[in-house]
Amino acid sequence: MDDHTDQIRKPRADAVRNRERVLEAAKLVFNAGGPEASLEAVAKRAGVGIGTLYRHFPTREDLFEAVYRREVEQLSELAEQLKNAKDPVDALRRWLRSNVEFVATKKGMSAALALTFQSSSELAAFSMDRLTKAIGSLLDRAVAAGQMRGDVSPEDLLRTLVGMCYMHDQPGWQSSVLRMLDVFVDGLRVPPGATVKARTARPARPVVKRKR
Repeated sequence: MDDHTDQIRKPRADAVRNRERVLEAAKLVFNAGGPEASLEAVAKRAGVGIGTLYRHFPTREDLFEAVYRREVEQLSELAEQLKNAKDPVDALRRWLRSNVEFVATKKGMSAALALTFQSSSELAAFSMDRLTKAIGSLLDRAVAAGQMRGDVSPEDLLRTLVGMCYMHDQPGWQSSVLRMLDVFVDGLRVPPGATVKARTARPARPVVKRKR
């Protein structure tokens, strides 16, 4: 492959930077103004022209989905970083708490994301796959260290987390959920001297490839 072909196939560095700036701006603008917030406001905050925004994201829905995917990937990356933490239970707790913050910043986009999920089974599969793998890696480490019971699955933890965040539109919900998360995680700790049963691995969920 010659240099000219390589340049054609790889996005230019400034294009990559522009895309990231648009995504970060969209997260802030939509969370503050809701799904109907102006795309012009997103472009202005990102410091790009509206044409640049549309080149990267032809529709509002494309932008919603890209913002969501980016943050799911960031949660996956956080799990990788926390795998090196000294205390595996604390690492799991910190990742769960980061998910609460993730939900908290989605108040302005919740309606739009609900519609996007209904129309995109691939997005739901992508989200479940990434988050299950992320939490599973942290859970396995805590179980292997003999600090957490092994009869719970990543899906169990995610269902519990989603259930706790269900009333996210009620005043004071975030502090309440964080408090209950501590109670929940502490309840999964193995008492000193107890034997830990290894967690049985479950078959990976198939991921539907996105149509382009």
